Amino acid sequence: PIQGEAGVVVPVDGYMSEVKRLCEKYNVLLIADEVQTGLGRTGHRLAVDYDNCQPDILVLGKALSGGVLPVSAVLASNEVMLTLKPGEHGSTYGGNPLACKVATAAIEVLRDEKLAENSAVRGEQLRAGLNSLTGSTCIESVRGRGLLNAIVIDQPKMGYGDHGKAWDVCIQMKENGLLAKPTHGNIIRFAPPLTITESEIDDCLDIIEKSVKQVG
Repeated sequence: PIQGEAGVVVPVDGYMSEVKRLCEKYNVLLIADEVQTGLGRTGHRLAVDYDNCQPDILVLGKALSGGVLPVSAVLASNEVMLTLKPGEHGSTYGGNPLACKVATAAIEVLRDEKLAENSAVRGEQLRAGLNSLTGSTCIESVRGRGLLNAIVIDQPKMGYGDHGKAWDVCIQMKENGLLAKPTHGNIIRFAPPLTITESEIDDCLDIIEKSVKQVG
């Protein structure tokens, strides 16, 4: 629903619901890869919820375990899932009981502590702060949803693993106490913990502002 490794490329409102409509029209299954975007990251339970879209197959991971154990999941209706017959598909560690218990606990924490709601509010705070730096610093634009965000730096886009000005900003931010990941030479992604507080976002914004001004 949102391209993560490409630099947090967010589709226009209604994009996923229109994709779902086209898939239904032409009898095509819609698979949503929510490994990065799912479980509160974008300010909703799932990123597809933003457009009220229900995919035919849903893929989850990362936040599903709360960082405790490697676990992922594929969700689908009986109509889709039961096309696989006994013996047609197997997994050595599939259905690991400890991993499943951890995943259940992680989902309960996400629900009970309202982390999707916190992601939405803190994401708005972060983007507002970042947008206030556009024009007066090397930040050209800001994009994202919830706590999955990115800034675009004022230099031409490069290859996926290439260093550029974004790398220089990330190194400066590291020296100032904040870790972030650059991509394509001119994009920096920010994906802080869903538990982040208002004051911690303010601290992040202070470091980002200091760092981009130091790089120039």
